[in-house]
Amino acid sequence: MSSILLPRGEGERIGDDGLEKHCKNLQVYGGWVMKLRMSKNYIRIFALSVLCGLLTVPCGASAADKLFTIYTARVMSQSYPWIAEEAGLFKKYDLEIPLVFVTPGAPAVAAILSGDSEVAVIGAASITRPFVQGNKDPVLIGGVKSLLTHSIIAKPDIKTPEQLRGKRIGVSRFGSNPHYFAVQALRHYGLDSRDVSYIQAGGAPETLAALVAQGIDAAVFDAQALKLGYHYVIYGPDLHIAYAATTFTTRRSIIAKRGPVIGRFMRAMAEAAKIMHTDKEYIYKILGKYLRIDDRKLLEASYNVEIKSLEPRLAIKPEGLQSTLDEIAPVDPRAKNVKPQEMVDTRYLDEMEKSGFFDQIWAGKK
Repeated sequence: MSSILLPRGEGERIGDDGLEKHCKNLQVYGGWVMKLRMSKNYIRIFALSVLCGLLTVPCGASAADKLFTIYTARVMSQSYPWIAEEAGLFKKYDLEIPLVFVTPGAPAVAAILSGDSEVAVIGAASITRPFVQGNKDPVLIGGVKSLLTHSIIAKPDIKTPEQLRGKRIGVSRFGSNPHYFAVQALRHYGLDSRDVSYIQAGGAPETLAALVAQGIDAAVFDAQALKLGYHYVIYGPDLHIAYAATTFTTRRSIIAKRGPVIGRFMRAMAEAAKIMHTDKEYIYKILGKYLRIDDRKLLEASYNVEIKSLEPRLAIKPEGLQSTLDEIAPVDPRAKNVKPQEMVDTRYLDEMEKSGFFDQIWAGKK
């Protein structure tokens, strides 16, 4: 038995047996009551035509494709979905993107591997360890940030990196970008993880609260804390630490099922990247809205630091991925046998390059 969905209240599905009876009493907007005595086939055609006329979406039009996406930090480098939403890019590419914040580290990894998210805006380290352990499904399809630009901020009495010895340093989560930065930055000054205590503080608001409450002595944080009297002990951008700090990650099984949808998402992200690099004033408005920051000097300072580390065409730098493998290798020797390119699928970047899409959106831009 075939069936058809007709607009009656919240909708009800009826079959051939009830179709004629329903159409005899079908009330069309405007008060007309249609009393039909026709063959079932003709009634079915008529009902379809009425349905198309009553619905706001034209008959044959399809709903936008949903793509469940997570992000793991409320920072500029993870703002591309915000830009795409505000600029109408998701609508342009017929996408609906339910965007959810998930705490970095284990919770975000679980969301990716379990299938709760289809795309993640996340640091490469999150999938490197599962990949090394044998799960080859997660894959990087685009890069956003290729250098770490975090800094370590502390109260005034801690003036040098060496004075961090024995102190409590707040990071969002173990295994997160801030944690990795702290390890690398302290190593640069001759300190290792045995010399400090790392405290998982949560997101940026929680980390700042812990710093203010003196639950930690220092934190991996951005310029927002400077207004409260804290200062840089280690200014990260000066260290130029190569790292795939922000990427677009999905799973190979998702690409196999929803390849064209992922492709449209990546085109939207490519256009968002162009806006990021070419329209500072628009970006300030978006960051101000989503981060709830109205301090223009702070926005400018953050933008000027971050933009130098962001990839205009979403390139994935092998050296950044190698950094994550090198960090894992001492505790899991299998990382030595993994090549960066094994974790990457560049089909979408290659297509946008070969088709001239990148050249088209960047035409006339620096």
